[in-house]
Amino acid sequence: MPQHRTRRYVLRSAQLAAGSVVAAATVAAAAAFAPASDASTRLQGVHEDLARAVALQQITPEQAARFEARLAGHLQAGSAGA
Repeated sequence: MPQHRTRRYVLRSAQLAAGSVVAAATVAAAAAFAPASDASTRLQGVHEDLARAVALQQITPEQAARFEARLAGHLQAGSAGA
């Protein structure tokens, strides 16, 4: 491969990586600075996300149910201590 094509490929890969890092940081910042919602609203959003992940076969329904139950326990314990 000629040198200029290699350089262009490396530069393009670096630009793509930088773009995905910026996108991830933007999502994280939006979540961190979003107004705190109550536990039921948070659980509803998690439930929707988990349902989407199950539909895309990223996780099993059993994994989703276990995670949601575990998270609900954590949220309830946190709100009881507040």
